Amino acid sequence: MDQSRNWNTATELIQMGFPQTGCVYSHNWTTVTEFILMGLPHVPEMGTLLFLLFLVIYLLTFIGNLLILLAVAFEPQLHKPMYWFLCHLSFLDMTVSTVVVPKVVAGFVEGGGVISFGGCVTQLFFFHFLGCTECFLYTVMAYDRFLAICKPLRYGTIMNRKACLCLSFGTWFGGSLHSMIQTTLTFRLPYGHGDQVGYIFCDIPAVLKLACADTALNEMMTFVDIGFLAMTCFLLILTSYVYIISAILRIRSPEGRRRAFSTCAAHITVVVTYYVPLVFIYLRPGSQDPLDGVVAVFYTTVTPVLNPIIYTLRNKEMKCALRKLRGRKTSSPVQ
Repeated sequence: MDQSRNWNTATELIQMGFPQTGCVYSHNWTTVTEFILMGLPHVPEMGTLLFLLFLVIYLLTFIGNLLILLAVAFEPQLHKPMYWFLCHLSFLDMTVSTVVVPKVVAGFVEGGGVISFGGCVTQLFFFHFLGCTECFLYTVMAYDRFLAICKPLRYGTIMNRKACLCLSFGTWFGGSLHSMIQTTLTFRLPYGHGDQVGYIFCDIPAVLKLACADTALNEMMTFVDIGFLAMTCFLLILTSYVYIISAILRIRSPEGRRRAFSTCAAHITVVVTYYVPLVFIYLRPGSQDPLDGVVAVFYTTVTPVLNPIIYTLRNKEMKCALRKLRGRKTSSPVQ
C-alpha cells in the first residue's frame, strides 16, 4: 500500500509538470531541511581578509545610519518631512544589511554557509519586504522634494504630519504585500534538486534553481511584479525631477540654485545606486550571469554604507547636527 501510494504521488507530480529525475518526492513535496549558501567565490587564503572586510563594512553601515537617526532625533531643526523620510531610509539600510551581511560574514567560516529551510524563507521574505519598501520610499522622497521646490507655499499644508505618517505606512504596507506574494510563489514549489544556493543569500533567482518544478511561471511573475514596481517608481521619480530641475533653473539666485541642486543630487545618486543593480538582477528572467554575485554584494553591502556618506557630505544641516551630537556626547560626562 505504501509503495503504491508513493508511486501515485510521484506520478501525480510528474503529470503536474515536475521533472522525473533529480528530485526526491515526499508527501509534503519538500525534502530539503537546509540549504548551503555558496557565498562569494574566493581562494582559501583570502577568507580571513574577506571576513574582516565585510565585518567592518557591516559595522560602519550600522554606526553610520544610527548616527543619522540620532542626529535627527536630537536636533529640532531637522524635524522636517525630508529628514523623517531620511530616517526611514537609514533604518531600512540598517535592517537590509542585517538580513544579508552577517550570513555573508559567517560564510567565510567553515560550516557558516548552512541555513535552515525556515531561515531561507525568512531571509528571502525580509529582504524583499525591506527592499520593496525602500523602492517606494525613494519615490516618496522624490515627491517630497517636488513639493518643497515646485510648490513651496503649499508645502507645509500638503506635507503635514498626517501625510508623512500615511506615506510612511503606505511604503511599509506595499513592501510587505509584495514580499508575501513573492515568498508564497517561491516556496509553494517542491524542493529537493540539491541544497547548494549559488549566491550570497537566499534570493528568488538562486532559490528557484533548486526547485523540482517548472519555474517559468515564477520567473514571469518576478519579472512582471518587480519590473512593474521598479519601472513605475522610477518613472514617477523621473517625472518629479523633470519638474524639479525646470523649477531650479528658474531660480534667480546662484546660491539658491546651488543649494537646491545639492539637495537633489544626493537623492539622485542614491536612486541610481539602487535601481541599476535591481534591473540587472531581476529583469533578466532565468539569467545565470557570473556578475550577479558581485552586483548583489554592491546593493546589499556597499550601498547601505554609502547612503549615510552621500547624505551627510552634501547636506550642511546634517553635518551641523552631527557636530552638535558629537559635542553632546563629549560634554555629557562633565554634566
